[in-house]
Amino acid sequence: MRILVAYGSKRGGTAGLAEMIGRELTTLGHHALVRPARQVRGLDDLDAVIIAGSLYAGSWHRDARRLVRRHADELRRLPVWLVASGPLDDSALAGEKPPVRQVARAAARIGARGQVTFGGRLAPDAAGFPAAAMAKKRSGDWRDPVHVKRWTIALVEDLTAVEGQPPLPMTPTPTPTPTPTPGATTRTGSDVDG
Repeated sequence: MRILVAYGSKRGGTAGLAEMIGRELTTLGHHALVRPARQVRGLDDLDAVIIAGSLYAGSWHRDARRLVRRHADELRRLPVWLVASGPLDDSALAGEKPPVRQVARAAARIGARGQVTFGGRLAPDAAGFPAAAMAKKRSGDWRDPVHVKRWTIALVEDLTAVEGQPPLPMTPTPTPTPTPTPGATTRTGSDVDG
């Protein structure tokens, strides 16, 4: 299946999250097209759409909102999931977070199949107000690859059930153990693109 992962990202964290989702979709045997939402001109030849947007002060990224408005009629005819990225803590891992108002409205407008909120990322050297002030106390990366993987697997199971295809087998994917290089600094956690 061809699945578009469109994103609105201000500082790169949500773009990185969209890439994580795209990689998981590819691993599960689908053709993932990961693009900035502002570059999406049409939804022809797609089987499903995921629209991700960063959260700032409770607002979903404007490029994600605009994509929903521009293509509402097309999106109503496709399976669509909405993604918000932004809590700068572990709250997104604590269970289902209710969507912010703009995500809830967009979901209702297009009949989205679901929505999820993932943790966000804020680099310690973030510039501009209020990001620079927030980064002094709250910089970090709360995008959890395991959470992303589980959600993507559930989405694909839902999508294949919708399309009348048998669900994918739930076999765990082995996690490779990194081999440390002498003298190298080891990074753990999710992809940090700060």
